[in-house]
Amino acid sequence: MGSRGMARMSDTPHRITIMAKTFSAAAMEFHRANMAEKGYRMEGRIEPATFQKLDEEGGMEKLFDGEPMFAVTFVRRDGD
Repeated sequence: MGSRGMARMSDTPHRITIMAKTFSAAAMEFHRANMAEKGYRMEGRIEPATFQKLDEEGGMEKLFDGEPMFAVTFVRRDGD
């Protein structure tokens, strides 16, 4: 994968997505992990979703056995 337009993995990530089994766990992560103090804000809503992984050959793999997870994304405020 090329590096054009992408941050290095060793840099502080611009976006972090957390997946949790419950809405409450996802919502509390902002406070538990001190995300505001680390320079992040929550983006969008916390909603259940299923996740799939696309491999290099185009095959799809269900993640978490296809079970819906609550996803919340945090974005660095300095990148707004």
